Amino acid sequence: MKRVEGKAGIITGSGQGIGRATALMLAREGAKVVVAEIKEENGQETVKLIKAEGGEAIFVHVDVTKEDAVKNMVKVAVNTYGKLDFLDNNAGHEQPAMPVIEVTEEIWDNLLALNLKAHWLCIKHVIPEMLKGGGGSIVNIASGGGIVAMPTVAPYCAAKAGVINLTKNVALEYVTKGIRVNAVAPGFVDTPMADRFSGGDEKVKEQMSQTINPIGRLGKPEEIAAMVLFLVSDESSFCTGACFCVDGGMTCD
Repeated sequence: MKRVEGKAGIITGSGQGIGRATALMLAREGAKVVVAEIKEENGQETVKLIKAEGGEAIFVHVDVTKEDAVKNMVKVAVNTYGKLDFLDNNAGHEQPAMPVIEVTEEIWDNLLALNLKAHWLCIKHVIPEMLKGGGGSIVNIASGGGIVAMPTVAPYCAAKAGVINLTKNVALEYVTKGIRVNAVAPGFVDTPMADRFSGGDEKVKEQMSQTINPIGRLGKPEEIAAMVLFLVSDESSFCTGACFCVDGGMTCD
């Protein structure tokens, strides 16, 4: 039997990178996937890839920083699949590297909105549906930058640290109600975000990966997706309130 056979859920930011890899992996393992994405072309491509492999998925266009849009996303998901067993809060974005005194209010607000507020909004509106079904699993994508300092990206790190603490708080609020809440903290992974950080220069990207990840290479999106699959599946039934580092040693002291 496939590991998440019959489960249905939402993966935000699943039009590329880690989100797409996760959507494909969960669909292969039997999940019905709501591909929630602001970039329609990217989201539709993920759905196309899933269906080409015989999986089941729908696309929902959503700006997860807006509450009405999140409400609609959840409504469409439930109307389509009749339930919600999991939520993978994957949507996020990096920032330009700069000293904290150069960070503008706009940069701060945008980073916190997508990387933290959106996680809360999705959790807020998914949990009531999970409770109707007797429980579920929520996975929040954080970052190694939410655990250790990364100078010049303070807003990003602050938001990701917030994700980790939000995870713990919500986990304890619903620990007796069948809802598990965990976080995953990736290291430097080979995604479009890594391309933007490195300016698209493969040599720079490789140098950055060796500096950030002690393992000496970039992570693969599928390596992060594998942890999400574990946390969505019943294999992780005793796991809640934890942050799982998948970072090639980045957060080791």
